[in-house]
Amino acid sequence: MKYSAVLSCIIALAGLTAGHVSIISPCPRYSPVGENCPALPAGESLDIAEKAINGPISSVQLGGTMPLCRHTTPYATPSATWTAGQSVTIKFNPSAAIHSGGNCEFSMSYDNGKTFAVIHRELRYCFLGSKPASLTNTATILSYTFNLPADLPSSDKAVFAWSWVNASGNREFYMNCADVAIKGGSSKSYTGPQMVVANYPGYPTIPEFNGNYETGMEHYTGAKNITVSPSGGSQPPASPNPPYATATAPVSSAPPVASPTLAYSTRPMPASYSVPAASPTPAYSTRPMPASYSAPVSSAPPVASPTYAAGNGNGNIPHEAKTGGSGSCSPGAMQCSGAGFNVCVGGAWSQTYSCGGGTACKSAGSGIYCGYP
Repeated sequence: MKYSAVLSCIIALAGLTAGHVSIISPCPRYSPVGENCPALPAGESLDIAEKAINGPISSVQLGGTMPLCRHTTPYATPSATWTAGQSVTIKFNPSAAIHSGGNCEFSMSYDNGKTFAVIHRELRYCFLGSKPASLTNTATILSYTFNLPADLPSSDKAVFAWSWVNASGNREFYMNCADVAIKGGSSKSYTGPQMVVANYPGYPTIPEFNGNYETGMEHYTGAKNITVSPSGGSQPPASPNPPYATATAPVSSAPPVASPTLAYSTRPMPASYSVPAASPTPAYSTRPMPASYSAPVSSAPPVASPTYAAGNGNGNIPHEAKTGGSGSCSPGAMQCSGAGFNVCVGGAWSQTYSCGGGTACKSAGSGIYCGYP
């Protein structure tokens, strides 16, 4: 049984006031905007509370922590069925603010999200494809297609994860998990780099990049290999491993991990990274930049600390609903309507909802956010 994201649940996307990102396909656990989502587990509700599905699971500056995967109870049926060795496409919510890119990993777990081995990476310029000329919240890439490793074990209870460390703004860690079935696997285990967790309690903090997209890269290139299996759990290898770009699987029954699967860009970085004078400073970053990264000073007041907290803690948005939007649209899309915003539900625009807190809806390329006028 599938569910449709009803309007009362979508309203909570007002919590995405500073943007943020989530996957929509495969449908992550409890997403109100995912595609082809299974029925919710008994006693669970859609992810529409204060941080909402697009929000981080941890923020160094703002505090608050959710468990890895955001939710630990899996769907009873998989969101998608994939075949090992075949290509898959991961799609992201088009209403996103991407904090100047950063590092994305796509990983697989066979122990309900306790340990993850990476199957694909988009490092430095996730959502962009290349180094941006200045700070940006606008994505140029909202889907990634890549081949699954042929040696992924078959399982009806696998967990796929997308994780992200943003390049600019508050130091945050994002993660969505989707329950998937894997068919046609050629091995009983898979070995790959251990998923990087950062900006999360008990883990390293990766600083704001400030134009240097090599920031924190040692955590990725130096990641140890880990073996995951539906039968034997997950464990690190017995001996140290080199950086993942040259690593091969130490499990004798599995073929080596193909380097193109985990390839990432190694293009050299320019010596300096200067923002054009005409580029405005986005509201989500208020800290001063170093001399080599000079952004003009914004006249806007700083964003209130709970930038993605628009709910009252129980999933209800306390802002008044106003007039409706009109015209056809793609489900999950968002648009500004005056100072408020509309959400596309079932191919039609919702009524208009206010941003609240003295903020107003603003466009950011293909996405929107609520910021100070």
